[in-house]
Amino acid sequence: MKKLLISAILFIAFFQVGALAQDFVYQPINPAFGGNPYNYSWMLAQAQAQNMFVEEDAYAYGEEDPLANLQDDINRQVLNSITQEFYRNQFGEDGLTEGYYKFGSYEIDISPISEGMQVRIIDIFTGSETTIIIPYY
Repeated sequence: MKKLLISAILFIAFFQVGALAQDFVYQPINPAFGGNPYNYSWMLAQAQAQNMFVEEDAYAYGEEDPLANLQDDINRQVLNSITQEFYRNQFGEDGLTEGYYKFGSYEIDISPISEGMQVRIIDIFTGSETTIIIPYY
């Protein structure tokens, strides 16, 4: 039994010396971090497959249609001129005067406060309210 034990120990000792090992080297997969550049197309395909966002049309990113812009500009100018005429007819040349006004679905309450003039605009249908304070100069 001693012979078998000694021969087993010698056998293990000799083969351990002969065992070879290599260094473990980490290489990232992503080419942006030093990985193999051939992984780029695979990673891009995986990212695009997982992308849940839907790209909007080209006009949403600054390339607007000039005809649509023209129509919007004309509509704004017409509404602006109507609003200015309506404002002059309602408030006169002096501007905002204290009082309570009703325009369509809006109620406007103009009252003086210590900081200036307070304009409360209330939407009758939704109940939302906006308060604007115009300071004295």
